[in-house]
Amino acid sequence: MLDLVDLADRAGDRYGTYSLGMKQRLGVAAAMLKDPRLLILDEPTNGLDPAGMADMRRLIRRLGAAGKTVLLSSHMLGEVQQICDRVGVVSAGRLIAESTVAELRGGARLRVVADPLEEAAARARALLGQDRVRVEDGALVLDVEAGKAAWINAELVGAGIDVSELGVRERELEDVFLELTNAGGSDVG
Repeated sequence: MLDLVDLADRAGDRYGTYSLGMKQRLGVAAAMLKDPRLLILDEPTNGLDPAGMADMRRLIRRLGAAGKTVLLSSHMLGEVQQICDRVGVVSAGRLIAESTVAELRGGARLRVVADPLEEAAARARALLGQDRVRVEDGALVLDVEAGKAAWINAELVGAGIDVSELGVRERELEDVFLELTNAGGSDVG
């Protein structure tokens, strides 16, 4: 079991000499002693340094690869996005969404910084349709697959528009959570 959590080389050391990450991995090993099919972990990376967080992510992935179901409860959505295959979003005690991480995040979008912006937006709307073009933070956000980037760039430049930046923009799980729970506009005080 200590091999699974990468603590075999510290098996003879006193518990008090373990780092927080080592203690958390030891806790996972203790939970695995009865060989459960389901392992529930609550904020397993909380308080860990970046190396400890990476170690815990690897451990969780190894558990999944070994056929264990790991239910991860966490507010650290960046961690959830890196570790989990499926996500359930809970708000006010109710499950409001459940899907794969990829499905929840949706497809990639293109972000285009162009000048003049108004002309770029008009040209993009003519190419893609009104509902697939937004202006956010001084740039265009286009709901179009990343493979169309070269075509969009050529069309804008061909129309005399200067394109200074064009890149793929993926929604973060945190953005999805805020949208689903309508928490994006709340003030923290």
